[in-house]
Parts: sequence; C-alpha cells; structure tokens
Amino acid sequence: MRGFSLFQKSSSLWRRRRQAPSSVLSYETFCTDNSDGLQSSRLKIFDRHLKRKQRDRAAWLMSPKDSFVDAVAENVLDRLEDCKKAFPTALCLGGSVEPISRLLRGRGGIEKLITMDTSYDMVKRCKDAEVDGRNEGIETSFFVGDEEFLPVKESSLDLIISCLGLHWTNDLPGAMIQSRLALKPDGLFLAAILGGETLKELRIACTVAQMEREGGISPRISPLAQVRDAGNLLTRAGFTLPGVDVDEYVVKYQSALELIEHLRAMGETSALLQRNEILKRETALATAAIYDSMFGAEDGTVPATFQVIYMTGWKEHPSQQKAKRRGSANISFEDIQKQFGSGS
Repeated sequence: MRGFSLFQKSSSLWRRRRQAPSSVLSYETFCTDNSDGLQSSRLKIFDRHLKRKQRDRAAWLMSPKDSFVDAVAENVLDRLEDCKKAFPTALCLGGSVEPISRLLRGRGGIEKLITMDTSYDMVKRCKDAEVDGRNEGIETSFFVGDEEFLPVKESSLDLIISCLGLHWTNDLPGAMIQSRLALKPDGLFLAAILGGETLKELRIACTVAQMEREGGISPRISPLAQVRDAGNLLTRAGFTLPGVDVDEYVVKYQSALELIEHLRAMGETSALLQRNEILKRETALATAAIYDSMFGAEDGTVPATFQVIYMTGWKEHPSQQKAKRRGSANISFEDIQKQFGSGS
C-alpha cells in the first residue's frame, strides 16, 4: 500500500459457481442459537453488525496488495507446505479471504475452495477478482456466513483457514469448536489472529490524549487475546497436536492518521459493543500529536506494532502421534543425569 512499508518482521479459485457444494454447506449450526436469531454468546464484546458494515467498507477501500496482510497470509499458507498430506476440500473463513485465495498457488493440494465472509461486499470482491489462472483447476464457491454460527455440515472439510478474522468473534472458543466439528478426522485448522501487543503505541497515545483532554479514558481499541491463551483455546476446542507461534510486525506510516486509514482499509477499526460513539476532534488531534512525539522516527515516520498469533490444530485421528502413558518410561532422570552429567 502506498505511503507505508513493512520494515521489520521478528520471530521467525477459480472456477466460479453460484452455490457451494451441497455436501458441505448446511443451514444447521453447531452452537445454540436464540429463537430471535441473535448471537447466543453470553458475553458480547463486539458489535457484529457494525463489524459487518466495516468489512463492507473495507471491500471498497482495501489495496490490491497490502504488504502486511500479504505477509501474514503467506505465513499461514507456508504451513501447508510442511504437511505431507493433501486437503481436497478447504474453507477460507472470514478475515483476509482475498489474499489467501490470491496467494494460494496450489499449496495444500486443494481441489475445492469455499470462501466465506460476513460481508456481502467482501465476498463479491473476492468473486469478481481477477485470478489470471493462479488457481486454475480449483473449484471455487462463495457464500455469506458468520463464523459464530458456522453453516457447515459436520465432518465435511479437510482444511479450515482463518486469517485475521476470528479475533472479532464474541465466542472465540465456540467458533473454534464449530470449526473442529466441521473438519473430517485428521483435518487441519489454521488460524492467524491479532494478539494483545497489537497497536500498543496507539493505545498509549490515545490513553494519554484522553486523560489530557477529557480527564478520563474510554475504550477505543478492542481487547485482543494474549499469547498465553492461544494454546488453551486450541485444547479447549478439542484440537490435537496444538501448535502456537508468534510473529511481530512493525509497519511504518507517514502519520498516525495514515495508520487509521490503513486500519479502515483492513476492516480492523474498533467494533466494541460498549463504546463512545463520538471521538472529540481535539482528542483525535492530540492523539496524533502525542503518537508522533513519543514514537516518531528520525525519518519522520511513525511505527505501529502488529502482533500476530498463529494457531495450528488437528481433528483427532487414530494415525496421529499420542503422548505415552504416564509411568511408561523405561529410564529414569537419575540415569540420564549420571550419563550426561549434571551440567553447570
């Protein structure tokens, strides 16, 4: 995207169809739904209707190629190259659906790719995108659906990919449980979500500005999962062989206002259910000034940190490796210590 650059990374379809295959999609969901159609999660943090409108807007604002989003999508898809098996039927679930489809390039042995998003405009953008034969031979379907009420039949998918989308669900464990149920035995779940260190510079600047201008603070940036929670989420959802790793991306912008515009284009602006609808102009200007004063670089740019948590989990299958039964070891730690020494 013009105007900002990804400068640091630490750690480290298309045959169009009007409907998705009937063997996969179902109007039955795997979590309890209220009779009035509202979300069943007891704790509602995010306004899902607002998030859908934000993603509608993002479908028109997003850049054809976003260096940060593309880097995350590539990192997710690289994990398919580490798998020896193929995944004939895959679901791309919300978030960065367009980059995943564009960058797939035959990885994973996918034969059918289903693209789903809560936003009709985002789904339409993916459907209308020029593919230039990049995913030739892959049967592709598109539909509008909600990650919180996944309309997919049980044991119908080999692979589920969610790139930068699930952190906006009110019931993240429930959404992951539904994903596990939708997978066939030995099916793979791949997800990338934004972690708690994301936009830490903006959080600080906004807090200081609100204290100065308004005498108090109100939530402006959405809460995000911590790294320590990711493994627990996979285990709680019933996935086997859980894997978690973290990348941190620092992106340069010309100003804090340009960062906000990028967040809009990604559909990543705040969607808190309990939020102050109006941000005072003086508070916004103060936030930008404080951001530049506290974090500005010598070249005139300002950095923004994005922490991305990658999660990998498998649906249980008899062929998978399993931990040995407790007490089944035939050598003691004392013997190992005697053989190799206690060390220094």
